[in-house]
Amino acid sequence: MPQTLSNDITLGWQAPAFRLPEPLTGREVGLADYAGQPVLVAFISNVCPSVKLIDEAFNQFARDYAARGVQVIAINANAPEVKDGESAQETARVARELNYAFPYLRDEDQTVAESFDAACTPDLFLLDAQHRLYYHGQFDDARPKNGIAPTGADLRNAVDALLAGRPAPAQQKQSIGCNIKWRGGDDHGVRQPAARAAA
Repeated sequence: MPQTLSNDITLGWQAPAFRLPEPLTGREVGLADYAGQPVLVAFISNVCPSVKLIDEAFNQFARDYAARGVQVIAINANAPEVKDGESAQETARVARELNYAFPYLRDEDQTVAESFDAACTPDLFLLDAQHRLYYHGQFDDARPKNGIAPTGADLRNAVDALLAGRPAPAQQKQSIGCNIKWRGGDDHGVRQPAARAAA
């Protein structure tokens, strides 16, 4: 399967409210729980090689920036009937085994992924304190088999700029990875959700 790029979304777009279950704990978590705080909403996967490559570095990113008031919410929106290993049970297992420092939620009906116009895993949406889109780019240049160790350099630079009150980075390289496995798509879950306009 070819790699999928994140969709173009205009900076300043207002992120939609959502509330989803966390399979590991059974609680529900929503964007409104972090009112007035910057939030990174990350669409990830239990099995995608692009996510598995960065999972330790991403978890470290979350730990480092939690102390600076930046919240992370990860979401698995993949249809488990399309791709094995993406069920709620597997999502809970991954969160437990990797000791994720952030809630890892299941978007079972895929409505949150659609509302964000998410396309790939990982797909990263850095929101400012008003939950408007500030950065929608890659974690860093690391890719499976390219030999680059993941550090989160691009995302860290963006968060540092946000916390310093600087304008959003002018250059934001699209994230790339496995496509989100959509219900109603082809045998690989490929389809194009409706594009979102800037609010």
